[in-house]
Amino acid sequence: MVPCCYPLGFLLFSILMAVSSASSTPPPNSPTVFFSQGFSPLYGNQNVIPYGDDRSVQISMDVRSSSGFATKEIFLHGYFSSTIKLPENYTAGVVVTFYASNGQIFPTNHDEIDFEFLGRVQGQDWVLQTNMYGGGSTARGREERYVLWFDPSKGFHRYAVLWTEDRIIFYVDGVPIREVQRVAAMGGDWPAKPMNFIGTIWNGSDWATNGGRDKLNMAYGPYIAKYSDFVLNGCPADPIKFTPECEKNPGFATIPVGITAKERTKMKRFRRKYMRYSYCHDRARYKVPLPECALDRKEEARLRSFMHVNLLS
Repeated sequence: MVPCCYPLGFLLFSILMAVSSASSTPPPNSPTVFFSQGFSPLYGNQNVIPYGDDRSVQISMDVRSSSGFATKEIFLHGYFSSTIKLPENYTAGVVVTFYASNGQIFPTNHDEIDFEFLGRVQGQDWVLQTNMYGGGSTARGREERYVLWFDPSKGFHRYAVLWTEDRIIFYVDGVPIREVQRVAAMGGDWPAKPMNFIGTIWNGSDWATNGGRDKLNMAYGPYIAKYSDFVLNGCPADPIKFTPECEKNPGFATIPVGITAKERTKMKRFRRKYMRYSYCHDRARYKVPLPECALDRKEEARLRSFMHVNLLS
């Protein structure tokens, strides 16, 4: 139920986003894959449980272990997505992720592209964080944070990443929420090596919820996250030479290369309503903004009241 006193513009935007979530199905030529076809447990194997005729998986964190899974193949570029349902009730300190990484292959100079759900105290907003970096440049994280216009613990919603040679786009229910365009000055900070796509659930009490003030409480556990309808429309890479073998996936050629004018309008509306933090406007962290940042003074002024967060991810 929508409160009576919300402004008309907010109501119209919420309707627009609700309609957009009908497009949370995979894009054309991007079929879903069975869990056992595309993934293997990464850790906490006893807490990684496929279900739904192998089209879905639940992972959990209990007093024994957290858990996660990863793609069997590594990929260089593509469109990757899953629908996800987050744990319910009190989830402070619980971090659920869907992300790309090659940390096991390149432990000192790995790349990442991240969706991270940061847990909440009941009644507060759900916070989604995105991030990306390359070449082990973790000290120059490029985090952004948003609140969601729906409760992600009440049903499945689609989260997707489009990763190309020159841009990374994050989507929620078919709505692009962030685009990072590669510029030459980024150098090795751009994710440029093949990666696995991974889903995990783990304890981030020291930073995730309200800057670490609200901690994990296993009295509300076990915590269960569910994933379904996986899309791995990427270019597979040789696991030894790390060279792309795109011919193994003819559908890779059909992925979009950017976003349309209509999608860009939706992205601007989303960011204006729901973004709460951007590294581009964090003057305490970066005296000189990172090279890809196009500064927007109005955006900076709007975000200033939200930007008291702890970024230790």
